[in-house]
Amino acid sequence: MTHRRSLFTRIRNRLSQALRRRRFARTVEHVHGAGFDVPKGAVLAIVLVRDGGYYLDAFFDYYRRLGITHFAFIDNGSTDDTIERIKAQDGCVIDRAVLPLAQYEDLMRAYPAQTYGRDRWCLYVDMDEQFDFVGRDAHGLPALLRYLEGQGHTALMAQMLEMFPNAPLDAVKDLSFAAALKAFQHYDISTVDSYDYHSDQIEFSALLAGNRLASDALKFKFGGVRGKVFGEACCLSKHPLIFNGAGVIPAPHPHLSQNVVVSDMSAVIRHYKFAGNIAARDAATAASGDLAHGEDAARLQVMGAGAPLSLYSDAAQTWHGLAPLQKAEFLVRSEAYEATLT
Repeated sequence: MTHRRSLFTRIRNRLSQALRRRRFARTVEHVHGAGFDVPKGAVLAIVLVRDGGYYLDAFFDYYRRLGITHFAFIDNGSTDDTIERIKAQDGCVIDRAVLPLAQYEDLMRAYPAQTYGRDRWCLYVDMDEQFDFVGRDAHGLPALLRYLEGQGHTALMAQMLEMFPNAPLDAVKDLSFAAALKAFQHYDISTVDSYDYHSDQIEFSALLAGNRLASDALKFKFGGVRGKVFGEACCLSKHPLIFNGAGVIPAPHPHLSQNVVVSDMSAVIRHYKFAGNIAARDAATAASGDLAHGEDAARLQVMGAGAPLSLYSDAAQTWHGLAPLQKAEFLVRSEAYEATLT
């Protein structure tokens, strides 16, 4: 009887997945970028966006200085000026899928990689993130990619570092994103939990099973200042940079890809989630029900509980580059990589 129930469940799940993929295929539409092609050797930035106008200027400034020339946007139903402003930029393609993010995020993130990024390096970034790594300023992406390719590595792990100001969030909500980047100079890693990469305590450990590690020092990290202040068990670890070659499954989960060889070091993603009017954004997503984990509603409850909320505390540190994060073992250092930069 148990076997029959298990068989029925597997069949039902397969049908459900097939229907979900069929609905996504019917819904996704091409908006901009006819003839879009990513040259061999270029990195494709893949960006899931909805109403990202607040971030756009600073976002493009950062990633173009990083050396990114090709951007694939998957729009989840923007109603501001996001689409028109992206159209004015060179090297961009836009597709749109107006579906519930909680049910279709994996398909949305995979679509640009499978459509435009096959056999190419793909960098998954959100509008409020800045991807950074050792050697970025002096050597840039080419040196990093040469090392990864030379080692046979097809993914780079990064840890998300939540940035915040020494001020109540309500006091900086009207800052432009460019101004917020200058004001948000602090972070807090005093309450980060680490787990072995293949630990069965990680909720999505089954998705990581086929990945190989170049270093056992790589850990999955959870919590941080958002856990400390809001009680969020948020995952801080990602595979933002992957080579989408044969057998790789890009982004079945927002934080990982499958069947990759993960390099022996980690990068950082400076995350500016609390820039702008976070309370208004959380109220909008909580009302829509798009985020299944309910973190937006939990943050709203804390932010509305009393005095103006600040993420700053005695445990906060000021951003001074990657070296202090390596010393604190928040990031993993690779002497082999750094030797290639000298």
